[in-house]
Amino acid sequence: MTNIFKGIIHAHLAKNNQEIASLTEVADVKGLLEKLYPLQHEKGLIRIGPNGDGGYLVPDDLDDIQACFSPGVDKISEFELWCHKKGMEIYLADKSVDEVNLDIPKDQYGFIKKFVGCTNNEDYITLDEWVNASISNKTSDLLLQMDIEGGEYDTFINVSDNLMQRFRIMVVEFHNMHKLWNPEFFRIAEIVFNKILQTHRCVHIHPNNCWGIFTTNGVETPPFLEFTFIRKDRITSTDYARSFPHPLDYDCSSEPHMVLPKDWYKSM
Repeated sequence: MTNIFKGIIHAHLAKNNQEIASLTEVADVKGLLEKLYPLQHEKGLIRIGPNGDGGYLVPDDLDDIQACFSPGVDKISEFELWCHKKGMEIYLADKSVDEVNLDIPKDQYGFIKKFVGCTNNEDYITLDEWVNASISNKTSDLLLQMDIEGGEYDTFINVSDNLMQRFRIMVVEFHNMHKLWNPEFFRIAEIVFNKILQTHRCVHIHPNNCWGIFTTNGVETPPFLEFTFIRKDRITSTDYARSFPHPLDYDCSSEPHMVLPKDWYKSM
């Protein structure tokens, strides 16, 4: 993408953000952010994947996870490969690609050419349907790593409570976070995050530095944020993580370096 084209898109997003800036109450936005303040995990965080885009921080609590489900296939699959070497089954899904860039035999991983979403048809599959069709064990712990370009919202709204409880760890890139000032978008995002927080706690947030930071009503928001969640029964700490970036964090792109704004964690 050329810098000129990116500049046009950025200007459009900024204009749109200004137009809706006053619509969502500041207290509502800040209240949601406070619910998402990352906690420290007693076992610490490790990095899976490359030192850049496609690499994520997760709690060092991966033993006995049966499978990694990874909707959204990129040019590199080092995260999934690491899980495979750890002994997990790995399953990938993406309608937009024909094959996966994994240097292992095809019979050692599962791939479906579908988007993950809120319905089942020729192009889409729900997370529940995908998991149930992939593994016979209905109680084992799972890992979710999801980057599906905005489809995460309707996907999570449709996930069953039972499946939410099976994901020990979830790493999800949430898109369009600067739109929290739009009441309609805020309502959907709030529903999704409240659903996640019924079963999980946030232990890390990392901004994708492919775009700049939007400031609205004094709140700084990167449009794309990578969240790491762990199931409630796997964390006992009530202490907040107060230092960002984490030493294992790396920028996702060659764009200017970005640090997680203090609005998104307990800094004091």
